Amino acid sequence: MGRLGILWLLLAGAGAVFPWLYFKQWIDERGPSLAGFVEGWTANAAAEGMLWDLAVAAVTLSLAILAHALARRDWISLLCLPVTWVIGVGAGLPLFLWFLTRKPRTIVKARDEKW
Repeated sequence: MGRLGILWLLLAGAGAVFPWLYFKQWIDERGPSLAGFVEGWTANAAAEGMLWDLAVAAVTLSLAILAHALARRDWISLLCLPVTWVIGVGAGLPLFLWFLTRKPRTIVKARDEKW
């Protein structure tokens, strides 16, 4: 793995850890309430603007992941979808970039060798 690959994985880790540190602080203060969490996302215009920004980024990233997986038959890269939607775009995007920059595996099937 090259330096760029290591950088993508480090950023994916940071994108997973740092936002959740704040989410944990919020949950510790208010309790685990999904309704309260959503209310926090729409508490003011700035928060709602960020919510829409991240939603558009997540949808765009999801479409790119699907297009890549279907075109390249890189099914393992579909792991970036739950990472994006459960953990966040900050983890899903660098993880997807890691999948894009890794060396592709070459698979040789026995039936292909006959031809």
